[in-house]
Amino acid sequence: MTAPRPHDVVPLRRTAPIASVQGTLALDLEPRQDPPWPAPARGFGPVADVLPIDGLLRRGFEEWARRYAQAAVEIVGGDRPVTQLLRWSSRDVYDDLQRRAQLVARAGRHQPGHGRFQPVRPRVLGVHPCFINRDVVEVSTHVRYGERSRALAARFERTRDNRWRCTALEFA
Repeated sequence: MTAPRPHDVVPLRRTAPIASVQGTLALDLEPRQDPPWPAPARGFGPVADVLPIDGLLRRGFEEWARRYAQAAVEIVGGDRPVTQLLRWSSRDVYDDLQRRAQLVARAGRHQPGHGRFQPVRPRVLGVHPCFINRDVVEVSTHVRYGERSRALAARFERTRDNRWRCTALEFA
């Protein structure tokens, strides 16, 4: 048996050259050559549904989700009682809304759900649903408090009696 010669041995890993962007985020700063994406139709932003949904269902759901989000931020702010969303919220979401409303009320020294003077009131500016299927929708919501913005993420599932119920709600 003959001993292997160095040129017969195959290295397991190739050596990689060290790039000039080592340890940094590499960005492609070359100008784009392809045409830009066409602008969406006025009033309708880009849609990221997993399956196509007809416009009537989409608009109806967007309006309903907008009202739900507006009620949720008003509950947390102390303007509404949490019981107003009992029918449309899962037990976990309802308990979280109640807890948040009590924390805000304690910090502001008022009673939750009885209304109070607020120089700035929350306002829902945008609702962006993503239909996972015809019975599950995830929504991102843009809420404005005066000069400040917040985000709300929610998941809605259709119940057996054909109502939407919020099963997850996150404030950011």
